[in-house]
Amino acid sequence: METSTATTGTPPKKKSEQVLDGSDIMELVENEEVFSSFVDHKFKELDKDSDGQLSVKELQPAVADIGAALGLPAQGSSPDSDHFYSEVLNEFTHGNQEKVNKTEFKEVLSDILLGMAAGLKRDPIVILRIDGEDLLEFINGPSYEAEMVSVFSQLGSDDTSLRDCLVKALEKLTVDQGMPPSSDSWVMSNIVEPALQSWDSNEQEKPVSQETFLEEFKKVAERVAQNLKEQPVIVAHSENIFDGSSIKRLLSNKFELDKSLNTALENVPKDRNGKVSKEYLRVVLDIVAPSAGLPPIGAVEQINKVVADVFSMINADDGKMVKEDEFKKLLAEILGSIMLQLEGNPISVSSNSVVHEPLASSSTVLQPSS
Repeated sequence: METSTATTGTPPKKKSEQVLDGSDIMELVENEEVFSSFVDHKFKELDKDSDGQLSVKELQPAVADIGAALGLPAQGSSPDSDHFYSEVLNEFTHGNQEKVNKTEFKEVLSDILLGMAAGLKRDPIVILRIDGEDLLEFINGPSYEAEMVSVFSQLGSDDTSLRDCLVKALEKLTVDQGMPPSSDSWVMSNIVEPALQSWDSNEQEKPVSQETFLEEFKKVAERVAQNLKEQPVIVAHSENIFDGSSIKRLLSNKFELDKSLNTALENVPKDRNGKVSKEYLRVVLDIVAPSAGLPPIGAVEQINKVVADVFSMINADDGKMVKEDEFKKLLAEILGSIMLQLEGNPISVSSNSVVHEPLASSSTVLQPSS
């Protein structure tokens, strides 16, 4: 996955895109008749021994489908995703059940799908089919020279070969310019490398001047576009703008704020006088984060810096014990300070993941096989 940041601009609508916003999943779950039929088919498909219950082994394909629907790598390929798969299985078995009946299966599947829908509604994923057309449009368009001169100035080309300059330049192109992330190993080996191999290798000896770079980059990009035409790449693109508006909505709704804080504080240790250590402020902030439109702590570097600055500013890391009401006031103050910083300087984070197989919507991924 390639992650980049920007502060302004909205990506133009691509010629071939599909938006996954969770609405199809909501429709599936909220239609009781359709969802019950879906569960019946899925349960019957999974219940290999037809005993009316699903064993841990029989549940595994459903867990794998849920991971695939979320775009996670296969089980066993990453410790982080393996933890997720383990958590989903625990949801079904409540941590210790050996068998799950249809009612339990339906309840848990409903909760998981609604959670997925809420996540996609908050952070929609756009599925792009990149086939070289947008890249050709970019390199033959009016903005090509100015944008690539800017890229060239960032490359530090003095001690770099022309080939390396071209590879680095391709890495700086985005889906907006019709380029899938070349950091992806499949894109590099199937799209970029063949383009470089068919490019005239004699040109590599030329001095890396701006004029040479612009001329040779266009040649390589044309070959990349041709390769994309022959092997289109599917990219899952998401873009999140953190501008403080969700925090503002939460702070302006006292009932919702109190509900979120009370829920977050339920499992936080308190002393015999009901006081809470300020060292739990980050823990509670992380629990409240989804309601405030914030990413999990540690997920976005720029947000981490904002949070650290706010904690430092109000001396929130001194570890003192405070009454629960004071703890809540402190957290509201932290949220307010984060909101002000984001209003003044919004943070936009985009990510692009190459999907190596055509991606259906999340609910259809979970449909029973025919």
